[in-house]
Amino acid sequence: MAASTHNLTLIPGDGIGPEVTAAVVTVLDVAGVAINWDRQDAGIVAFERTGQTLPAELLDSVTRNTVALKGPCTTPVGEGFASVNVGLRKALDLFANVRPVNNLPGVTSRFSGVDLVIVRENTEDLYAGLEHVIVPGIVESLKIITEAASTRIAEFAFAYARRERRTRVTAVHKANIMKLGDGLFLDSVRAVSRRFQDVTYDERIVDAACMHLVMRPEQFDVLVMPNLYGDIVSDLCAGLVGGLGVVPGANLGANLAVFEAVHGSAPDIAGRDLANPTALLLSAVMMLRHLGEMEAADRVKAALDQVMSAGRIRTRDVGGTASTTDFTRALCEAMT
Repeated sequence: MAASTHNLTLIPGDGIGPEVTAAVVTVLDVAGVAINWDRQDAGIVAFERTGQTLPAELLDSVTRNTVALKGPCTTPVGEGFASVNVGLRKALDLFANVRPVNNLPGVTSRFSGVDLVIVRENTEDLYAGLEHVIVPGIVESLKIITEAASTRIAEFAFAYARRERRTRVTAVHKANIMKLGDGLFLDSVRAVSRRFQDVTYDERIVDAACMHLVMRPEQFDVLVMPNLYGDIVSDLCAGLVGGLGVVPGANLGANLAVFEAVHGSAPDIAGRDLANPTALLLSAVMMLRHLGEMEAADRVKAALDQVMSAGRIRTRDVGGTASTTDFTRALCEAMT
């Protein structure tokens, strides 16, 4: 275990965010990781306090500490403020969204043996949010694809595959229709693939990729794609193994990293001690590995596997009756 104390930013978020964040902080403390948490508000909580969903002090904290753990933040649908998640990624140039998808012991799903990783470009595409009303009743949204961003995410995906000893990278696109935008993305990925001859490369049109994922997910390894497809496909893949409550996520830049739960803020159960902290806990395991805390990461993951395999203490979303508090206590006891 690394001996140093880590200064990290903690962003609890809103809805169930503070509950699952508190649970994970407790587990990491029991795992013996020395962390000084710099707590920062985002989203609704920050807006009510400062009038901003992403206060400057939050961005300064992440920049200073270089690593953050983030709970879910509410994004209003069709109105209100812009997505905090998208804004944070753009503000800090967290260009790579990484979502490993694996079966969790004891969690029933339609597939077994799922082991794949979605690598999503995080800064442009339709998620650039460039849209306007041309005339009443007609809105234009601009899809931005650049060679620089496409090359950068391709280099990340291939380097990740090589480092993690994975054997295949699949580019997901719609270049048969969007020949210029997605064509540029595909050309960029192809150019990078030629520098990684030890990694097999192939391509799938996004609609066909979705069909193949729900038929034979075992044929995929690392998938790289533009922002919008990445958002949709990563949620689809979470459904292969039990849903968004059991998969982790990370947003990575050149020098900064934000690890987050990929599910929503679930305001309907907020404050009721019902939330499942598993997704954020798995994100924290990714964070520990990023920090070099390999032993602690293994202990936390082993505890989670043990509790889920036993099946006696589970939250309601995965077929149990346990509270957040009960589940957290079981995880801590599994490490002692």
